[in-house]
Amino acid sequence: MGQPKVSIIVPTYNVEPYLRECLDSICRQTLKDIEIICVNDGSTDGSLAIINEYATRDSRIVVLDGPNGGYGKGMNRGLDRATGEYIGIVEPDDFIALTMYEDLYAIASEHDLDFVKADFYRFTREENGDMELKYNHLDKTDTWYNKVFDPSQEPEALRFIMNTWSGIYRRQFLEEHSIRHHETPGASFQDNGFWMQTFVYGRRAMIVNRPYYRNRRDNPNSSVKDTGKVYCMNVEYDYIEDLLRKDADVWERFKAMFWLKRFGNYTFTLSRIDSSFIPEYCERIREDFLRARDAGELDQAVFSEKQWNDLQAIFANPQAFAKRYIARRNKKARRKEAIESARVWARKVLK
Repeated sequence: MGQPKVSIIVPTYNVEPYLRECLDSICRQTLKDIEIICVNDGSTDGSLAIINEYATRDSRIVVLDGPNGGYGKGMNRGLDRATGEYIGIVEPDDFIALTMYEDLYAIASEHDLDFVKADFYRFTREENGDMELKYNHLDKTDTWYNKVFDPSQEPEALRFIMNTWSGIYRRQFLEEHSIRHHETPGASFQDNGFWMQTFVYGRRAMIVNRPYYRNRRDNPNSSVKDTGKVYCMNVEYDYIEDLLRKDADVWERFKAMFWLKRFGNYTFTLSRIDSSFIPEYCERIREDFLRARDAGELDQAVFSEKQWNDLQAIFANPQAFAKRYIARRNKKARRKEAIESARVWARKVLK
């Protein structure tokens, strides 16, 4: 067998309930010339047994087993092992449309792309199997789709929804720029640095307005639901900042959008951590962004009015902002709970 067209990395840790659906969607791809690299990161459930079972039936599956080292290390092991012309990533609790890699590889090959990315669905599944799908557009302005652009010269492209799994990347491009994941043990959100590097160093890219990827949002063990991981995003953005500052031209070009992206992810952290951590986290936001403000690196023009006003409120009094934020979040949670209760009642009545 020659070089695969696409190597697909599946970073796996304790996802037994979802793994078969994921692997089925990959193994049944209409693009047959693929390599499937399952990286078991020290799973303590039945995930490894499932991977090995599938590997006995499909010779395209490569199993990399090892002790738990964290998402970044596992992903880098997969990238180092990959031999395909392009690289794809599928999280083991997600699944993909059967034509995803055939379609994306055709686009990437035709246009000689460093990477191509597509829109996607987020989904939850009810106990009876019913799915609720939400379409996510990478570009909310609908102006970038289906045309080749140079992301290294387009900082505005950092406004796209951040994900690493809805597309494919030319492996030679990743190797030339040593693009890998941050290897902080036990951390999360290490895909942010990988994503940022692909945009900073990519020269030929495209996004397409077709959804292939199904991203799960009902796994209670996913990183976005772990309220205890408070400062993981801060660590990741310290790492990204260090990478960008190594090249003065890169930093000058991307610094305004970097700080916007950092603020967006800090406010995302506020939305998911336990309320008891919010006051101290607001102090940390103030500390990091005062440094940027004093260095003249913040550009009000790239922020939305709400984002800028929130940042000014944090500068002025982070504890007061935290108190208001907690009150708003609690009110939103109560409203969401009431809506869900009404939905449960409606389903019972309709039965």
